[in-house]
Amino acid sequence: MQKDLKAIFSKDENLDDRSLDFLTKALDKNNLKGFDYLEFKLSLSRLASMELEEQLAFKSAFATATTVGLTKEKLVSSAQHYKKVLAQEKQQFDVALKNQFDRRIKSKKAEVDKLKAQILKWKAQIEQLQNQIAKSQATIDGADQNIQAEVDKIENTKHNFEKTHQSILAQIDQDLANVQRYI
Repeated sequence: MQKDLKAIFSKDENLDDRSLDFLTKALDKNNLKGFDYLEFKLSLSRLASMELEEQLAFKSAFATATTVGLTKEKLVSSAQHYKKVLAQEKQQFDVALKNQFDRRIKSKKAEVDKLKAQILKWKAQIEQLQNQIAKSQATIDGADQNIQAEVDKIENTKHNFEKTHQSILAQIDQDLANVQRYI
């Protein structure tokens, strides 16, 4: 019967086939015993295919259905039953949809937020490393000047020592020469 239900409820060609299949299966699964709204709807569909006027089709289908015990009250109450079935399916669908949203969308958003936070941490670390690099480069740049100053100082000390050393040696040599000459 589910195939027939799909046919009668798919008047709008733009309906989603998967949703139509799901909902008509629910109607079929919850089909009440006996002749009720669903069987009446099938009868209407068959009469509509004969291109009967809508009012005549309704009256004809109902007249035929009364022969198997259908009353207006049973027709209305069974239609209400199927509306409740569809409302329950909609409620279950909404819960499933929310779960899918939570699982697929919220988890992705959480992942994006986590990555954004990690990027901020990495940027802070990069900035800290860049500061350390700048300080180290300044030390290196200053070190070249300091090294040259120290080299110059050492060279100057060496030069002064050697000059003084030579002077003292020269004085001693002069004194020794004078000792030899005068004594």
